[in-house]
Amino acid sequence: MLKNLAIRTSLAAALFAVHIFARESVCLNTGFCLTADSHTLRGTTYVLHTGGGTMEFPSNQVTEIIALPDLPNPNPPAKPATKTAQPSPAMFDEMLVQAAIQQGLEPEFVRSVARIESNLHQDAVSNKGAIGLMQLMPGTAAVLGVDAHDAQDNILGGAKFLRELLLKYNGDPALALAAYNAGPGAVQKYNGVPPYMETHKYIIRVLQEYKKLQDSKPKTESRTPTATN
Repeated sequence: MLKNLAIRTSLAAALFAVHIFARESVCLNTGFCLTADSHTLRGTTYVLHTGGGTMEFPSNQVTEIIALPDLPNPNPPAKPATKTAQPSPAMFDEMLVQAAIQQGLEPEFVRSVARIESNLHQDAVSNKGAIGLMQLMPGTAAVLGVDAHDAQDNILGGAKFLRELLLKYNGDPALALAAYNAGPGAVQKYNGVPPYMETHKYIIRVLQEYKKLQDSKPKTESRTPTATN
């Protein structure tokens, strides 16, 4: 099972995206790619500039830089007039895209998590008490400063939590998803993906959904890493 997770982890490339229009995907020798608006080379270190700050990687870890197509610039969706109003599926999709871009994540990745968590239903409640679209636990929502019962808040909180976990685990999507499903404490306890069948199945399902969405996107042309001014 762990071997299967390792194989599927390699499918989760380009999880990060930024709220800009000229983008590039910087791929590492681990098979994972991050999306940034630009990069600079300082000595032997690549500095990736994103809407949320910078990230640094040794140059020997960067294998290629891929030019990405421009993102659309949709207006942020308005919140529902009341907490009881049920947004349409199109509104949910727009909320997912906007939250992903705001948090520097690939929209397809956030959509995949939401689909596996709740099948894109805001009224879904798990047997453990997780609420709504991306199934936030009340305690997690409180820490993130969001209202899990509000669709837009819920999605934003889930995207924010995913970003924090990806950064915590150095961009490893399997560990980030394991922590999202079973909690960071379980990942720390087992020093990796915990041996829970539910968590293993969850990671595989999310990454399979993500791969399906990624495969439907237009292919981009790669280029050799170079420094920018």
